Amino acid sequence: MSIRSVTTDQPEKIPPPSLEHATTARPTKRRWDIGGRVRGLKQKVTTRHGWVGDYDYAWLCMPTTPWRLGRARPKQTKTGPPFYALDSELPIILAAASGLQHALAMLAGLITPPIIFANALNLDSETSAYMISASLIGCGILSLVQMSRLRLFGNYYLGTGLISVVGTSFATLSTANAIFDAMYADGTCPSTVGTDGTVVKGPCPDAYGMVLGTSMICAFLEIFMSFVPPRILKRVFPPMVTGTVIVMIGASLIGSSGIPNWGGGSNDCSSRPTSGFFQLCPNISAPRPLPWGSPEFIGLGFLSFISIILTELFGSPFLKNISVIVGLAVGCIVAGAAGYIDGSSIKAAPGITFLWQVDLPPQSETGTDLVYRVHTFKIRVYAPAILPMLAVYVSLAMEAIGDITASAEVSRVAVVGEEFDTRIQGGVLSDGIGGFLSALFTVTPLSIFAQNNGVIAITRCANRTAGRFCCFFLILFGVLGKISGVFLAIPNPVLGGVTTFLFASVATSGVRVLSYNRFTRRDRFVLAAAFSFGIGDLLVPTIFTHLFDGVSNPSKGLQGLFDSITIVLSTPFLMSGLVALVLNLILPQEDADDDDDVVEVVDVEAQPHSKEKELHI
Repeated sequence: MSIRSVTTDQPEKIPPPSLEHATTARPTKRRWDIGGRVRGLKQKVTTRHGWVGDYDYAWLCMPTTPWRLGRARPKQTKTGPPFYALDSELPIILAAASGLQHALAMLAGLITPPIIFANALNLDSETSAYMISASLIGCGILSLVQMSRLRLFGNYYLGTGLISVVGTSFATLSTANAIFDAMYADGTCPSTVGTDGTVVKGPCPDAYGMVLGTSMICAFLEIFMSFVPPRILKRVFPPMVTGTVIVMIGASLIGSSGIPNWGGGSNDCSSRPTSGFFQLCPNISAPRPLPWGSPEFIGLGFLSFISIILTELFGSPFLKNISVIVGLAVGCIVAGAAGYIDGSSIKAAPGITFLWQVDLPPQSETGTDLVYRVHTFKIRVYAPAILPMLAVYVSLAMEAIGDITASAEVSRVAVVGEEFDTRIQGGVLSDGIGGFLSALFTVTPLSIFAQNNGVIAITRCANRTAGRFCCFFLILFGVLGKISGVFLAIPNPVLGGVTTFLFASVATSGVRVLSYNRFTRRDRFVLAAAFSFGIGDLLVPTIFTHLFDGVSNPSKGLQGLFDSITIVLSTPFLMSGLVALVLNLILPQEDADDDDDVVEVVDVEAQPHSKEKELHI
């Protein structure tokens, strides 16, 4: 892609920090003065300024109105709170409050993938609760690594040094669903056929272990990519490609998870079978089961959705940052009062949990207080999933580059130059290593999330101390096992109403990335070809499932290759991203004279010789 076809300006460019509104940052080169650090810590914990500072907390908690009441008044300018840079001194209360906002803003995105994985594989509530806890703990630990920016050797780093919070990638979620479908189709996972012909999928925890094992070996691709110069990565994966991938990730998740859950569930009940365990949603043993698409379910999901909108209209800056959590809370309160919540998952969840272990109830026979058992998954490699998972890690690297750029922008650090390139290199490397370690944590690949960039922009706090508090809260939420039980008890319609908005936000982020293009004729051609396959896959997901049916008696290895290709072709973001990548590399660039940016528009109602030229940029 030519330089001329891409605009380097951000759609909403943030002005440089003002000296009168910015706190003074520490010098770049710091010495390890232990005595000075101890004195500074003592002063911070023993003084009011160290705890509270001069931040406008009333502004942070004050509700807003979308319109002015009464007579119009002249617009008054109000000085916002000071901007806290990466390493500036930050009051303790503000650091904790900002960290909590970051954690809550990320929370819905972090708990959604393990819940969807558990539902797709029909796992029991105990395993599902553990997966949520493991996801929160793993995200907290690996986010600390991203924020650290450790120097390795030469000019190579580990981490971005920004508030880069990681979470389970939605790209992994979309691809894993296709992998799970292939496992059920080839008999790797058990399934039964009901009397009415409905296929009922049985529990398959081994499928999750296969995804983890495949993810471990594929993580080395992203580790290798981190040592490729960022300028080359940007040339191979320009906004044309990355934006297309992100748009299709969000759109496919809305169709495969968001809307089905809004209607009552994304499991087998969404097909409205006439008999069996999933005849009603979420199943016939639920407190108030109903057919999929019932108005009661639609109303619950709409209540959660409209709560997000009302929070954006009237909420304080603090509530606006956690509007998705507000939507979940309002929906759960109404659903609980109406009898839609099953509290069994909360009762079954352990009080305290950590990676690889779950505490069980006391045993009356032995008199022991707690019995711990190791909770792991069988780590194995599923050969047909290797090719799709490699493509996932490529998309994770593309996402990381865009999210790091956005984080650097709102943090008011350089978005060009050598330092910025090292942030990209360190972030992609940390993403790759995190993908390997997350599998050991029994968590699917993690990637940098963009939700916390909005928190930074609103609170004007880019300080890494707030990021460390965020990691502390995420780990705390994961260790407290009952919290995972509460998340697991969220009714599907409430979760669907919220995640539909969440996934649409992902697609909107992709549109924003695409807006960096000039949309020349060449750009529009590449996008049209990419979306032809992506949207086609999205609307008719079974078009490629019978592609290799004509091959008789293929060997096991050849069948694995066929399954791998089918998974790639059946995953909308992989197919559209691949088409955009190839066409962007092989299509020749247009000359200035061939570009159709200048269009002559003739006004037929004006004088015969009157013409107007309009320049489209």
